Amino acid sequence: MSDSFLFENKVALITGSGRGIGRAIALHFARNGADVVVNFFRNRAPAEETAHEIEALGRRALLVKADVGELGDLNRLFDETEQTFGGLDIFIHNAASGYNRPVLEQKPKGWDWTMNINARSLLFAAQRAVPLMEKRGGGRIVSISSPGSSRVLPNYVVVGASKAAIESLTRYLAVELALKNIIVNAVSPGIVETDALKHFNTLADGSIIQKAVAATPAGRLVTPEDVAEVVAFLCTPAASMIRGQIIVVDGGYTLPVV
Repeated sequence: MSDSFLFENKVALITGSGRGIGRAIALHFARNGADVVVNFFRNRAPAEETAHEIEALGRRALLVKADVGELGDLNRLFDETEQTFGGLDIFIHNAASGYNRPVLEQKPKGWDWTMNINARSLLFAAQRAVPLMEKRGGGRIVSISSPGSSRVLPNYVVVGASKAAIESLTRYLAVELALKNIIVNAVSPGIVETDALKHFNTLADGSIIQKAVAATPAGRLVTPEDVAEVVAFLCTPAASMIRGQIIVVDGGYTLPVV
């Protein structure tokens, strides 16, 4: 995507966009011409840095602190987006959290927390996004899922269930919103080389990344920018006939049977 004005005059809202994959997506859209709503909940400093970088690219940035797992906060996020930009073209559902514990150690609080932030928020964010997108003649919704939606990962039961719910919602939204010219898909990254992964890798004497690279046919880990490229592609006219799909971006990591 070399055209720097690919998303000119578009407004993109990316939840959890202060760090990691969300930040990469936000900056990618800004580099390609979009104004961006940057959302964070706990870590203001990196979110402010992301917003400053967007403005340095000559785009407008709206910074909104909101816990998307709380419906009041979620509604305020869309209220502020509408007040500032008047409408919305692209919604990227990226914010995620979760309690990583074995099945028998999970608690109701962990279930509610994880499902509300990861899955419930997609449904009710879509409800708020639709009228804002209709003002613009249509739009795109892309969610970030995980291989744990269908594969069993250690201590991942609640997060995995929430990601499976996201993928199911993606299909339902894609069908019901099609007549409104709103196209809905999801991206499922594999092991992504984020600062968090690098931190855990240091604690594990470098073994996590080394083993992951060895197990990836592409010979390297997925970067946040790799994910951002695919997310952005799904928001272009070239992808208009891709509907309700879960696009795996993992360098082939989940293909071999080991």
